[in-house]
Amino acid sequence: MTKKEKVQFVINTLEEIYPETPIPLDHKDPYTLLIAVLLSAQSTDKGVNKITPILFAKADNPYDMVKLTVDEIRTIIRPCGLSPMKSKGIHGLSEILIEKHKGKVPVSFEALEELPSVGHKTASVVMSQAFDIPAFPVDTHIHRLMYRWNLTNGKNVVQTEKDAKRLFPKELWNKLHLQIIYYGREFSPARGWNVENDIIFKTIGRKSVLK
Repeated sequence: MTKKEKVQFVINTLEEIYPETPIPLDHKDPYTLLIAVLLSAQSTDKGVNKITPILFAKADNPYDMVKLTVDEIRTIIRPCGLSPMKSKGIHGLSEILIEKHKGKVPVSFEALEELPSVGHKTASVVMSQAFDIPAFPVDTHIHRLMYRWNLTNGKNVVQTEKDAKRLFPKELWNKLHLQIIYYGREFSPARGWNVENDIIFKTIGRKSVLK
């Protein structure tokens, strides 16, 4: 298969398996999504979804969030891990949203990445899932699968994102990155991987990863 045919096979297969791609993090608006994505670093979506209802019951907007102390936020989000850094980030970005953006989440990669504890991946998730602006957030699942599928050299997530954006049509990015995440979790996990169930890898995969 040519590279173009492999890409089309991935697109077709994922669309067949995952025609619908619900956002895995529970939220109601761009701010609550931003907080949920920040909390998801080195945590599971399931774990975050257990914590956010507790946090958002106290503060689901930046104005209420800054009324909480960093320690109060930290106590609530502790089960998500990295709570010292995340609590400072949540409180700090809420202050900046009030001071610079009238309490609204900015629709800009640059402005988002200026917020405390918000990196490029978090900004990309918010831009794609909250504002429907084309982005291709690369998490560990996408990085792993793009390498297994021989669609990137696997050196780093920056290169993987560049390759994904180069190979896949822009109008598919927002849905496709979620489809790949769902596929990775179900058919191509880092541990307990059953290659026989992984139709995409069996068809186009980098066989050297099996050695």
